[in-house]
Amino acid sequence: MQANLFRRLNLFVAAALASTGAPLLAADYSAEHPAVTPFVQEMQIEHGFPPAYVSGLLANAERKQAILDAISRPAERVRPWHEYRAIFITDKRIADGLAFMRTHADALARAEQEYGVEAEVITAIIGVETSYGGNKGNHRVIDALTTLGFDYPPRADFFRRQLKAFLVLTREQQMDPLTLTGSYAGAMGYPQFIPSSYQAFAVDFDGDDKVDIWNNPVDAIGSVANYFSEHDWQLGKGVAVPVTVTGDDFAKGVTLDQGLEARRSVGELKSLGWQPGKELASDLQVMAYEFDAGDHMQYWIGLDNLYVITRYNRSVMYAMVVHQLSELIGEAGANE
Repeated sequence: MQANLFRRLNLFVAAALASTGAPLLAADYSAEHPAVTPFVQEMQIEHGFPPAYVSGLLANAERKQAILDAISRPAERVRPWHEYRAIFITDKRIADGLAFMRTHADALARAEQEYGVEAEVITAIIGVETSYGGNKGNHRVIDALTTLGFDYPPRADFFRRQLKAFLVLTREQQMDPLTLTGSYAGAMGYPQFIPSSYQAFAVDFDGDDKVDIWNNPVDAIGSVANYFSEHDWQLGKGVAVPVTVTGDDFAKGVTLDQGLEARRSVGELKSLGWQPGKELASDLQVMAYEFDAGDHMQYWIGLDNLYVITRYNRSVMYAMVVHQLSELIGEAGANE
């Protein structure tokens, strides 16, 4: 059975190479690369992959300098909040989000009921990640993961694990690993799942016995909802609260530089001059952040759901644009 599967996968690979005119061996990740032979051996030992099959795939992966450049300067690290927000919070993205919700109203309502995640939040994730499926990425996943796994030392171990997961999932789903495309970091489909997230959280939400996050928005909706549910999203519990800061005693040290896991009580923040825009229990443990809005600073208290969004992408600015886009889509729908 497995032998037949690998024969079919080898035919996939051969067909892909023939269609692209690619050489049988590319220079970037042949056996001469020091990371290739250990990886091939690990795939055989850990997952039963024939060495020749894995070697053939890697030999046809290309090292992409553009990928290495992109991962070194993600927008959330090099742009201030007001510039980063302007990329994602636009009239078009709000309108397109509303249209996405209308088109997939039944799937979104079912996902909200089954997984306890608001339809607007699911929609906003897909909107921020891929403009509702309009921009899923044009890098071959195998190029992205091989480039980063073999030639990006800061996170090479992580991306090699993702490459392993990618090869396993393409075997399980009988997909061609040389033709699937995604982001520069190997994230895939409408929700931009990395391979390990696909394995853990992607679901067949339309009941067709396929888990397709590349072309099936219904599966993508269910998969995003499942991801958030598994990370303890709390339906209706809010995400972030705006804050007014007064006085000279407020401590800058309570903000972003303490990391995503940092917590302070609401009472402690109030003693430092933080006045939340809604009533919160004094003993509630929250996150506290400041953002550069261009002509002034903004201050926010992050609730548990904000942290859940950062589990999708470990950036508070990312979490805030998802939150704000979801609210604006909801407001647009309410005002129709």
